[in-house]
Amino acid sequence: MKKIGILGLGGVGGYFGGLLAKAYFKSDEIEIVFIARGETQKAIKENGLKIVTDDSETIVHPNLVSNNPEEIGKLDYLICATKTYDIEESLISLKDCIKKETLILPLYNGVDAQERIQKLYPENEVLQGCVYIISMIFSPGTIRKIGFYEKLFFGSKTASASQLEELQDILQKAKIESHLVKNIEETVWEKFIFISALATATSYLNQNIGEILKNADSKVIYIELLHEIEDLALAKGLKMPRDIVSQTIIKLEKSPKEATSSMHRDLQAGKNTEAISLTQFVVNEGKKYGVKTPLYEKIARVLVK
Repeated sequence: MKKIGILGLGGVGGYFGGLLAKAYFKSDEIEIVFIARGETQKAIKENGLKIVTDDSETIVHPNLVSNNPEEIGKLDYLICATKTYDIEESLISLKDCIKKETLILPLYNGVDAQERIQKLYPENEVLQGCVYIISMIFSPGTIRKIGFYEKLFFGSKTASASQLEELQDILQKAKIESHLVKNIEETVWEKFIFISALATATSYLNQNIGEILKNADSKVIYIELLHEIEDLALAKGLKMPRDIVSQTIIKLEKSPKEATSSMHRDLQAGKNTEAISLTQFVVNEGKKYGVKTPLYEKIARVLVK
């Protein structure tokens, strides 16, 4: 029996974890554990996890919902999707669930998660991964997904092909559109260019996607951010598509106009935000690689409290 833990049941972990729980509900081979506490744990224990899309509602039940390592036991796979500022604390709290063979798949918004997790668990295989999806917590135990777009990418330079293919098989059998890619670092950075500029612009301007595209001044700010982060990616030696900026703008134009970034939503709700991982990170890396990021610097001074 393979045991898969889902850590962080927000828009990403809740949605993809929900698909896994649905697929393996009565399985003899795979056990799905939702690692949750507080209101979320209570809601899922009592009523299951509800996933609401534009045209359907589904309720799924994991094999277990808990945050107690003794109950959870040793994990074969751990899929992590908390906020970036919770990486260290949440993973350290699970040290008794992580054995040497536990494969860890991070699905965060930033690009430094793999490095940070590897420091905590140097003997483990920590993959790189990213997702494209617009989904959020509607209320404890309920995830709302907007639009049809959902893609999960993962890969590793060091994990064995058989390990990666086994995980790909598990994900695909759960009807998750997952792609096992060789050049995963570039793929993760392509997503980071998209989400970093979007989160930074929406939060700074207090505008959603449609408003940014409609307002000429806002669009200029968004495009300038894209150019700064593209310069950084190239300085780091990453092989990005030549037209990465125009590709990213097209991605934005295809997104639901009423949607915004999760960082903007957190800011509006008065919650802690991921500005350090999504905005300040670009400034810090720019200094390291001698890349000027004046607009990122200006906005970071406003967003990073």
